[in-house]
Amino acid sequence: MAAQCHQGLEVNGWVEDPEAARRTSIALARRALRSSPDDPDVLALAAFVLGYFGKDIDVSLGLIDRCLALNPSHARGWHWSGLLRIFAGQPEVALQHFENYLRLSPRDRLSSYLNGIGEAYFFSRRFDEAAANLLASLELAPGFPVTYRVLASCHAHMGRPDKAREILNRLRAITPAVMEPATRYRNPELRELFLSGLRIAAGGTG
Repeated sequence: MAAQCHQGLEVNGWVEDPEAARRTSIALARRALRSSPDDPDVLALAAFVLGYFGKDIDVSLGLIDRCLALNPSHARGWHWSGLLRIFAGQPEVALQHFENYLRLSPRDRLSSYLNGIGEAYFFSRRFDEAAANLLASLELAPGFPVTYRVLASCHAHMGRPDKAREILNRLRAITPAVMEPATRYRNPELRELFLSGLRIAAGGTG
């Protein structure tokens, strides 16, 4: 949980030294794995943290697959697996894993789950469905900057520059950091899909 907390601080832009947060988060995740290598809860969160920050996405996919092999009914494990599949460039698989999460956990919903579904639709180039889920995600988590960036990129690719600018103006009320490196997206083509739309939207905001 501590590893995930440091990841949350970094992704929300709440740290002065993102690299230090990255190193701390990775170290804590690895420490948890050494302590409890067969605990599905540990495997799930460590897989997510290492998938977000680490260099080898296949290691994280192996960890989350082990989590789900040990406990196929681990609802949040399917959620983290969905996010990892997005990072790995497998958005259609991600959607299937989010469906498993929603089926297993109809009441206990993580506040960011609609963002993940929206990202999966975005990278599948199903922009209408992406925009609908991302907008709904902002209702649940209005302070999460990633959602604004993906939604702005989505509107840009849909030929809606005014909407894209509006979304980025809302983002600027939360953080001055509009652009991001997006290194968590390992597929170069999909990363460029995201960044190209974001550049279009940001260019319109000055």
